[in-house]
Amino acid sequence: MLDVTVIEEPGAAAASLDPMRARLLAELAEPLSAAALAARVGLPRQKVNYHLRALERHGLVELVEERRKGNMTERLLRATAASYVISPLALPGLQPDPARHRDALSARWLLALAARLVRDVGALITGAERANKRLATYALDGEVRFASAADRAAFVEELTAGVGALVRKYHDASAEGGRPHRVVIALHPSLKAEPPAAGGAEVGDPPGIEQDRRAADADGS
Repeated sequence: MLDVTVIEEPGAAAASLDPMRARLLAELAEPLSAAALAARVGLPRQKVNYHLRALERHGLVELVEERRKGNMTERLLRATAASYVISPLALPGLQPDPARHRDALSARWLLALAARLVRDVGALITGAERANKRLATYALDGEVRFASAADRAAFVEELTAGVGALVRKYHDASAEGGRPHRVVIALHPSLKAEPPAAGGAEVGDPPGIEQDRRAADADGS
C-alpha cells in the first residue's frame, strides 16, 4: 500500500468522493472481505460487493488474497493507498491556470500554483511508475513567525532576491542534455490548530525545518 497517491481519472475521482465508497476505502487500510466490510458499515454484502467492484475497476482497491471457504471463494481486498489526492486533471476543463492571473500576493494565485503542483507531481509519479524508475524530488517545509507585517514584507523581498540570484546562477538555457525544473515556494499563515502527522511533531512543538529528499537517476527526475 502506498502512503499517498494521486487520482487523475474523472471516474476514479467520482468513485472516491461517494460517501460510502470513501468509507470503504478508509476501512480497507487492512485487507478485508466483503462480508467483513458489510458487518462494519451496516450494508448487505451484495451492496458492498457492488461498491467494491467499482473501486477495483478504477484501481482504488486491489486484490490481496483469495481463499476457499466451503463452496465459495473469499476475496480479501485492500485500498491501494492510505490516502488519496485528486488531481486537477480529473476536471480537465476546469483546472486553474496560474499563468492567467499572475499575482505573487494573491491567495487565489497561490491556490492555482498548489493545484498545478498536485497535477504535475502526480503525472510525474505515474510516469515514473510506468517506466519503473525512481523519481528524484526535494521538499522543504518550515514555519516562520513574523513580529510585524513589515517584517513579513521584508522577508518576501529578501526571499525573492535570494531565489532569483540562485536561479540566475544555476540556470543554463544552452546546457546540452539539461532538464528544466520548476521552482515553487509558498508562504501562507499557519493553521491555528492542526492535527499532528503520523510520526511528526506534536502541535505546540517549536517551529522547525523538515526536509524530504530522494535521490534517483537523472532521467527519472
